[in-house]
Amino acid sequence: MPTLSMFLGILIKMNWMDAGQHNAPHFHAYYGDYEASFSLDGEILAGEFPKKQSAFIRAWALIHEEELLADWKLAMNGEEIFRIDPLK
Repeated sequence: MPTLSMFLGILIKMNWMDAGQHNAPHFHAYYGDYEASFSLDGEILAGEFPKKQSAFIRAWALIHEEELLADWKLAMNGEEIFRIDPLK
């Protein structure tokens, strides 16, 4: 699963290898032993994540929502996605 971004110890990834196998647009986040799926507006869809880091992810997702949607469309077409700037 390719990495979209990394910031504050959080790794953000989106899978583009399984086009057509997901319904809701989402990305995956990893922080230590935590792992969760997030909607493109930064809401947790599945998994567990610390509250503080979830807030960082939500802020990042809201800033980059258009880029996330563009990457999602590429992924669903089986195309490689582009990296997105980290939270600054």
